[in-house]
Amino acid sequence: MRAAVCPAYGPPEVVVIDERAEPTPEPGEVVVRVRAAAVNFPDVLLVADRYQLSVATPFVPGSEFAGVVVECGSATAGFTVGDRVTGTLLHGAFADCVSVPTAALRRIPAGVDATTAAAFGVAYRTAYHTLRSVARIRSGDDVVVLGAGGGVGLAAVQLGAALGATITAVASTREKLSAAAHYGAAHLVNHREADLRAALRDAVPDGAQAVVDPVGGALSEPALRSLRRGGRFVTVGYASGDIPRIPLNLVLVKGIEIVGFQFQDVPADEFDRNEDELAALLTSGRVTPHVGATFALADTAAALRLVADGQAIGKVLIEP
Repeated sequence: MRAAVCPAYGPPEVVVIDERAEPTPEPGEVVVRVRAAAVNFPDVLLVADRYQLSVATPFVPGSEFAGVVVECGSATAGFTVGDRVTGTLLHGAFADCVSVPTAALRRIPAGVDATTAAAFGVAYRTAYHTLRSVARIRSGDDVVVLGAGGGVGLAAVQLGAALGATITAVASTREKLSAAAHYGAAHLVNHREADLRAALRDAVPDGAQAVVDPVGGALSEPALRSLRRGGRFVTVGYASGDIPRIPLNLVLVKGIEIVGFQFQDVPADEFDRNEDELAALLTSGRVTPHVGATFALADTAAALRLVADGQAIGKVLIEP
């Protein structure tokens, strides 16, 4: 089978296409023929050996996929050949086939295609759990979303609007802000064309209840300052490449909370509720992921480069 392989750590351009033996499932695993795989920023970091976990080279990058089960190992009750599934793993998805534990799989709902399933998974689940259980937003809340044109950011815009929040979208280009407006953002701020602190003061004069930040870097502090007293700042990731240093006096003076998002920190009952609500939004058609670019497997390096440079709008997919 064909696979995108990282032979040595470095920029996206180190990734090459190679022939590999088709995987054989271990007990508790199935082999999935990949129809679509989503590119996420951690994939870029793994290739560069800058992620919090390191994978020995050579390895196949790719952490999110959708496809069809083509072979089952032992102890895979509940899954059979022909099942349409989506899943996540640390690496291995940028290939014709991937062997994956059944615990990492979900069935694709009827009426949802593989492209939509691959684009929806990690970004939309991250955004929804962040909004519902960490930021705890309610209808009518003002929410600032940084990186509003990227995968998690645009998902947060769309889902926040669906929950009834008033969204202020912050992004780096007019094209990204146009996408955010299409998905429900009420206020648009181009942080490269305006002073972010002043622009947020104009957009949310009474202060926001929450900030969702998947970017970090220089945007975090002015966004935090836009919170009203008692607001919540949720740090989701650092796509800018820089981890911000926040003056703690702001936390004291404004009485705000700074909270990190991790799936495992969501209470079990809320986790199940969120997953059910999110599935209903998807299957009803109220929420549809934005696929900004699709690449062939041969162009995996270019897909990673687009995400690495922060040029992607919504999700970037690879279709073997």
